[in-house]
Amino acid sequence: MSLRQAWIGAARLAAGTFGALTNGLTSSMPEAATADRNVDMLIGGQAVIEGVMMRGLSGYSIAVRQPDGGVAIKKDKLVSIAKKYPVLKWPVIRGSVVLVQSLILGMRALNYSASVAGEGEEGEEMSSAAIAGTMAMALVLAVGVFILAPLGLTNLIRHYLLPGMGNLTYNIVDGVIRALFFFIYILSISFMNEIRRVFQYHGAEHKTVYTFEAGEDLTVENARTKSTLHPRCGTSFLMFVMAISILVFSLVPSSAPFIAKVGARVVLLPLIAGLAYEIIRFSARHLTNPVCRLLTRPGMWLQKITTQEPDDKQLEIAIVALREALMYDAVEPEQAAVA
Repeated sequence: MSLRQAWIGAARLAAGTFGALTNGLTSSMPEAATADRNVDMLIGGQAVIEGVMMRGLSGYSIAVRQPDGGVAIKKDKLVSIAKKYPVLKWPVIRGSVVLVQSLILGMRALNYSASVAGEGEEGEEMSSAAIAGTMAMALVLAVGVFILAPLGLTNLIRHYLLPGMGNLTYNIVDGVIRALFFFIYILSISFMNEIRRVFQYHGAEHKTVYTFEAGEDLTVENARTKSTLHPRCGTSFLMFVMAISILVFSLVPSSAPFIAKVGARVVLLPLIAGLAYEIIRFSARHLTNPVCRLLTRPGMWLQKITTQEPDDKQLEIAIVALREALMYDAVEPEQAAVA
């Protein structure tokens, strides 16, 4: 795999991930859609290449626009590992589980969408090994750009400019540089035509989820009026991750060897992801609270880049994806996978 392929793969994975975390967050399921079941509905989705993946309680669906204008659909039941291992439902731990599950499902959805859009050879999907390779390369790039580089620059700043900085100051500088790198990365990939269209589908996903949450019929007319910005978006999750990482990384002495600080940052990521998940989950369910609204504000601002206004055809795809995903809950509610 070339560096360009790895970069594009990382960009696709990042662009899709901005929507992925809504998969694990709850919203009230409208009465019309529940068939008189009063439950919390795990509803969310992810933008993919020329399409959208939506996830309900019991299953998921990927709808992709084909080159000839048709719609390809792939759907399946969801299997919750937390049902088998209840400890994975515990607070903080469940956040890491949701993140891993969302990334795996999201990469599979991206793989399928690429094959339908005609990017795979003869429309074939990538093998499991190829998917694993893409994720590994994307992870290596992420560690290099968002951990190694900021940490290295922070060391240089301490050595040449601020030799007396304390542990907390060191990690604040490191965190600010990481956030700056992240913003530049998001801004730069937003100029790629392919990623810009993914961001449009991301907007379509949000509009469709809003329509569902409002208890309205899933139609283009209803979805068109909704906002592209959603408080439970994975973009907000990533913003929380960056803020929390400053505090958690402060537990590691800034005087520790460079390799130890890098290792600690990688090892502590599941804890940070878990804490971020709990905060965004709580704040999204208490948006009437001024503090909770304030917490979601930075993520909403960043969504002005990671979501774009979709056209009607893109809204149609998101609606098809959600309708197909909800069919699993209407037919087999006992299969509900609650993470």
